Amino acid sequence: MPDSQNSAPRGGVRLARGASPWLLPTVATAALSIARARRSGRWAAVAVPTTALAAGMLWFFRDPEREITQGRVISPADGVVQSIMPWKDGRTRVAIFMSPLNVHVNRAPLSGTVTSVEHIPGGFVPAFNKESENNERVVWHFDTELGDIEMVQIAGAVARRIVPYIPQGTKVEQGERIGLIRFGSRVDIYLPEGVEVAVEVGQATTAGVTRIDRD
Repeated sequence: MPDSQNSAPRGGVRLARGASPWLLPTVATAALSIARARRSGRWAAVAVPTTALAAGMLWFFRDPEREITQGRVISPADGVVQSIMPWKDGRTRVAIFMSPLNVHVNRAPLSGTVTSVEHIPGGFVPAFNKESENNERVVWHFDTELGDIEMVQIAGAVARRIVPYIPQGTKVEQGERIGLIRFGSRVDIYLPEGVEVAVEVGQATTAGVTRIDRD
């Protein structure tokens, strides 16, 4: 199933919503330094790092189109499976660590209705640290064919801003873009009791493509 939001050529790449506060000043500074470098060696020295930073920002905030995988539960994030943990209520938590080099846009793991989007203030320790449980985060709940599905976007040491794209009450398609964590971090998804996990710790995941559950 192709991505349903904001059509673009197959295989094309666009920039993530929510990137502007970081991207625009960086690109503008790089453009200015390049223009002035033609007349000043001093500006040429400035142009090199600012251009490199702008190129890095463009890479960090890329938002590629995806051919969405068929399956009950698909990965909400690009990254690596950090842990798989049984929960006291019978659910299983799959934690996906997102590095600054991953795509930062997160996607809906199932089709359904967003019943809750809750922002919880907290710290900003590295997302691979156990203390990241108390980090800044946004907790999502989806009403789906499997019942209530919880997903948590967790900020890290670098990621200081989570940008939800859609509000409570919105109906979403599986694989639809739902939010952005600037500069990586972690996304947790809680599988209902009885749903078997198909991924392993250390496995790379692709949002909208990697299937999380097993038939």
